Amino acid sequence: MSSFEDRRDPYQALRYQDFRLLFAGRFITSLGNQMLSVAIGWELWLRTHSAFALGMVGLVQVIPVILLSLPAGHVADQYNRKRIVLFTQLLLALCSLGLAVLSYTQGPLILIYLCLLGIGIARAFNDPASSTLLPQTIPPEVFTSAATWSSSSWQLASIVGPAVAGLVAAWLGSVTVIYVFDVFAALTFLVLVSLIKGRPLALSRKSATLESLAEGIRFIRDTKVILAAITLDMFAVLLGGAVTLLPVYATDILKVGPTGLGLMRAAPSVGALLMALALAHLPAFKQAGKTLLWAVAGFGVATIVFGLSTYFWLSMLMLVVLGGLDNISVVIRSTLMLTRSPDEMRGRISSVNSIFIGASNELGGFESGLAAALFGPIISVVGGGIGTILVVLAIAKTWPEMREMKTLDVPEA
Repeated sequence: MSSFEDRRDPYQALRYQDFRLLFAGRFITSLGNQMLSVAIGWELWLRTHSAFALGMVGLVQVIPVILLSLPAGHVADQYNRKRIVLFTQLLLALCSLGLAVLSYTQGPLILIYLCLLGIGIARAFNDPASSTLLPQTIPPEVFTSAATWSSSSWQLASIVGPAVAGLVAAWLGSVTVIYVFDVFAALTFLVLVSLIKGRPLALSRKSATLESLAEGIRFIRDTKVILAAITLDMFAVLLGGAVTLLPVYATDILKVGPTGLGLMRAAPSVGALLMALALAHLPAFKQAGKTLLWAVAGFGVATIVFGLSTYFWLSMLMLVVLGGLDNISVVIRSTLMLTRSPDEMRGRISSVNSIFIGASNELGGFESGLAAALFGPIISVVGGGIGTILVVLAIAKTWPEMREMKTLDVPEA
């Protein structure tokens, strides 16, 4: 049993009004994003029946993130971050409104992709600025609690959003109203952010030079625990192709059809949400580095078991475990980004993180699909799980700072 000193208030972050405003805003905008993702995929498939058209959805949104994240991080460190978020939310609302009009009028596809490009540009600037809002709403000792609850809100939205979007599309026979809801979600987040008072954080006063843009990269390179955490997450996403290949498993291996596919897609988010709630109530990490390494190694093992499984119940269990272990990685990495980042560099550091995570998500899906086409889905998934375990071993050896890291709440000397 944990000592009295280990006990903590599981709702610590939620007791701050500014954080509650941010928490509610992020949940509703994440819900809108998840619903929009389902809506745009469904509409484009019905209109084109082209897999290439679906692939372009991710491409036109990730290119601005890769190209603009570094200058966007510099902007976030130079100017009022809350105003940047307000402006980008307004741009997101306008792009979603454009999608609603194009959906209702069956407008040209090129304009749909133009709206998606606008969403990608808005997110490229929104993410670095938005990431700096959280430390303005709470004191540093509450960062771990805040990271845990932020993760749980996103996971809940990822469970509810696709399900609601599917029901709306089936009920109405149209996804136009989903785009309208995303407009409402962005404007609601805009209003809630405007109500946040927040504690002032230091801003950078450097001009936009190549050197200042590269400072975020150098900081992550020199802060070994952050570099190790990002590398672990990136390779787990790149190599862990179980989720990408779920349609193949649902139809050809487990033979459970679209209903089983829907359940399997929700399973990782269910596991992540349960883990987030558990972490909120458990004592703070005492061996955070080793916990992260074991969590990612367990992610690899669960991926291997899923890849080999021919039983639906076992596959569902492994997907739940995958989501739970991945959430441990997300909470630890997010907390490290909060506790180790200087206030005046938060935007640039977050922008580098966005590039790593955004690119690995897109490339991970491509890698899994290519490996499955060449060697079959089972070898692709099992090989990815083995690769993930090997990456954990390599990182544990390369960066002993990760093995030795104890706490997350207080930066170590």
